Amino acid sequence: MSFAPFTDHPASVGETYGQHLHSASSFGARMILAGFACMLHGLLPFLFVRTGRLTIERLHDRMVVNRHRHPLKAPASLGSATNPAV
Repeated sequence: MSFAPFTDHPASVGETYGQHLHSASSFGARMILAGFACMLHGLLPFLFVRTGRLTIERLHDRMVVNRHRHPLKAPASLGSATNPAV
């Protein structure tokens, strides 16, 4: 049995399967909680005024901005900092 479906993508972002499971689960839980906060904000506009925006900004920083600072976590399609064509 090939484990490629479980390991190819995590490896492409510089993670093991376990690390990727933890990271993706953490992102998902935060998105679900922020989604509930946004729905409550729709009903009661004085609650959770900044929660959705702040959650998106923080997740974007974790997924995109911080990954570019760590060469092992940079997607292969981005190339390297010294040679963008690689």
